[in-house]
Amino acid sequence: MTLTAPPVASPPTARPAPGSVRPRRTTALVVGLGAALVVAVVAAAGSGQNPVPFAEVVGSVLHRAGLDVGPVPDGVAEETTLWAVRFPRVLMALIVGAALAVAGAVMQGVFGNPLAEPSVVGVSAGAAVGAAAAIVLGLGFAGPWTTAACAFVGGLVTTLVVYALARSDGRTEVVTLVLTGIAVNAVAGALLALLMFLGDTQAREQIVFWQLGSLNNVLWRYVVVAGPLTALGIGAALLCARRLDLLALGERPARHLGVHVERLRIFLVVVVALLTAAAVSFCGIVAFVGLVVPHVVRMVTGPGHRALLPASMLCGALCLVVADTGARTLVAYADLPLGMLTSLVGGPFFFWLLRRTRRTAGGWA
Repeated sequence: MTLTAPPVASPPTARPAPGSVRPRRTTALVVGLGAALVVAVVAAAGSGQNPVPFAEVVGSVLHRAGLDVGPVPDGVAEETTLWAVRFPRVLMALIVGAALAVAGAVMQGVFGNPLAEPSVVGVSAGAAVGAAAAIVLGLGFAGPWTTAACAFVGGLVTTLVVYALARSDGRTEVVTLVLTGIAVNAVAGALLALLMFLGDTQAREQIVFWQLGSLNNVLWRYVVVAGPLTALGIGAALLCARRLDLLALGERPARHLGVHVERLRIFLVVVVALLTAAAVSFCGIVAFVGLVVPHVVRMVTGPGHRALLPASMLCGALCLVVADTGARTLVAYADLPLGMLTSLVGGPFFFWLLRRTRRTAGGWA
């Protein structure tokens, strides 16, 4: 009798693990945001009262890089406008958007609260007070870095005050955070009014410029100051991404996993102040970017900061480049305040988020 082996059943088709879908989505989001940002920067540089074709903007950049590829603007005026006016402004919009978005994501992680954001809790206003004080008092102890240094000190003090007042029994309540932000913004507004009263006409105009938020008259030397500050702050935030994830588990589990919670929080408060100072020093208060962008990005990437922070950086930069392009092109021969445009979008979003947070008892839901 011949014995035959039973047929071997073919293994079931492997299905992707549910958690493997989100990393692919995150990678696609980062790649898509990076590509969209490059296109937006080129398009923004060519937009304005004297438009420059897309191909000529690309050709001008390539020629500056030493590559004799593509067409370049015909006239000297177009080339000068492109490199002396448009590119500094577009790059500053990129820097400010990235700084505010990462600062908002870090604040939300530190406070464990989706309503934490530099402008909502008064950090941006505190940084603006520091910058305005430098203008009115004529300070120049750090050369071109003086305004940024004073904005950093103002933002740092404000952040520490908010951190101290909003915490109770090891927690940060939503209502306490919002009320603290209202109080801090009120005090900062009073100080700004006092500085306007004490300053001359030129100082008043600059303080009003900060309150409205604008990227008008941005120069290359401003980009050279704000760029390194933003890069330093974002780099420090990325290095703390894993510890921010552990902090989200709660203070006690984070301590058991080796995180020095208070030291981490104080360090990240300094990082937020640095990023806010880099954004506020040369463009004024641009509200709600740090609130809206991280929250929207989190819907795609999830709460993990190793994906959330770089995606927020790119998305914030993209949003500010697009918003600033609209600010200088929506109305002919006029430059709309950038802070006004971001508030028109961010204000309704904040109301929606506040109601949603109340329904979910302050959670991330």
